[in-house]
Amino acid sequence: MFPRVYPLDTPNKRTWRPAIVAGVAVAALLGVAGAAVAAVARGETSQPAVWVAPTQSTPAEQESPTQEAAEEEEAISLSATGDIVMGNAPSSLPSNGGKGFFDGVKRDLAADLVMGNLEEPLTEDTGRSKCGPDSTGCHQFRAPPGYAKHLKDAGFQLLNQANNHGNDYGADGYKNTQDALEKYGLKHTGAVDQITVVDVKGIKVAVVGFSSYPWNNSLIDIEAGKKLIAKAAKQADLVVVQVHMGAEGSGKTRVKPGTEMFLGENRGDPVKFARSMIDAGADLIVGHGPHVLRAMEFYKGRLIAYSLGNFAGGGGTLRRDGPLGLGAVLKVELTKDGTWVDGEVVSTSMNAAGKPITDTDGDSLAMIKDLSNKDFPRTGPKFDNAGKITPPDA
Repeated sequence: MFPRVYPLDTPNKRTWRPAIVAGVAVAALLGVAGAAVAAVARGETSQPAVWVAPTQSTPAEQESPTQEAAEEEEAISLSATGDIVMGNAPSSLPSNGGKGFFDGVKRDLAADLVMGNLEEPLTEDTGRSKCGPDSTGCHQFRAPPGYAKHLKDAGFQLLNQANNHGNDYGADGYKNTQDALEKYGLKHTGAVDQITVVDVKGIKVAVVGFSSYPWNNSLIDIEAGKKLIAKAAKQADLVVVQVHMGAEGSGKTRVKPGTEMFLGENRGDPVKFARSMIDAGADLIVGHGPHVLRAMEFYKGRLIAYSLGNFAGGGGTLRRDGPLGLGAVLKVELTKDGTWVDGEVVSTSMNAAGKPITDTDGDSLAMIKDLSNKDFPRTGPKFDNAGKITPPDA
């Protein structure tokens, strides 16, 4: 977990509480001394006044190690990524069966709850692919069901299926993906009306996936989305929205008000949708879909990441030139009621094989920082050189 950061307007309990105990001790000292002097003056004792050392504060007056540990457990850490494609069966799969696919970023992903956007079915060929046999402008992806183990080995715990490639091999392929994930103990979200609740160190986290496609919860129907998020808020302490939104391409890095279109498709109004979901009870918005990084902003104390870019494109499935090759791991720490505690952006990129690696040059962080300053000059986060995220009013 990240180091605990207390809001500026909230006293640090571990700072102010001992001060109270000290005050009680001083009062006790004065009281004892005063009583002894008064007794001598009244002739009630023949003994000289004796200084009585105060007793230690009672358990009710001081924090025990157990209490302090309990305070530290009030917050949980979450990490999330953008688009994940491990390869495209049968011809464009990584070598060695994909073993160790995420080794270059495994440490970056570590959190109490690790989430990713799985932008391909994990299925054998169902014979119902979306692209025709002679298609040249259609893109479809598929990896073998056993590739779910690579996600498990990387530390992922929950995968989002709400995106334009989740249904590349039809309803059968979609269901097969769910089965493959469940075989390795992985949760999934994104199906219509699906609210996935995970117990994270005693804190219930609901994750709901949205896209502009009929096999997922609709980001176009904002009123229906708000009702679903309100329902999720009643089932859990924290609500995370995974959403595939916005137009695609290297030139689509900017976030602007209004509806975004791509190839004739309505890809939603990212700003209106994200803020509406927070109004309905969401605590964190994780965006992806444009295949490039986008800005972040805080709205009502909740973070919106408009796009985390391309995380993995094994077998050359995703372009990695220019901004298309950059991704990020978003890491946040929230309390049970959704209060912001800490956050970090870890820069990643794709290597020649399309596998994710840590970007030590920090290009992703620099891009997100620049875009946030341009698109949300008043509500965008502050970032330090290590990627630490701070709300603009902190």
